[in-house]
Amino acid sequence: MFRRTEVVGIAAETLSFVLDAAADTHPNEYMGLLRGERARDLGLDRDGVVATEVLVIPGTKSNSVSATVRTSLVPNDRRAIGSVHSHPSGALIPSDADKAAFGRNPLHIILGAPYGPKNWQAFDREGEPRALEVLDVELPDPEDFFDFDETDLDL
Repeated sequence: MFRRTEVVGIAAETLSFVLDAAADTHPNEYMGLLRGERARDLGLDRDGVVATEVLVIPGTKSNSVSATVRTSLVPNDRRAIGSVHSHPSGALIPSDADKAAFGRNPLHIILGAPYGPKNWQAFDREGEPRALEVLDVELPDPEDFFDFDETDLDL
């Protein structure tokens, strides 16, 4: 769905969420997977994808120097666009282990202590810093995800 589409930004609310989550997890690392929505579906007059959601994988283990995701529990998600994790040390550069884990997705964000609005950096799949605009967009209602009834189920 998004494989050939450029990631043009991150929703301000999503960035705020991950910074708060990283602060709450400190001194351990925080880890999540990023999902996106088409910019046009968010009311923007541009092509591309905006990071709007964070998926936390059950069984993720973290300590002060690493976070490990149980890859067997990562869904094959067509809206996946990358990852986000924290560095409790505050360093906003990817380690060799980070670069090895970045994979094929186009966006990876590192959050650094003290997790303020400027304590983060976006990277491409090769671990090179990249610009990422913070966008003030209205996020889709999460209740829509659960908007189904028995007629929607395969019985």
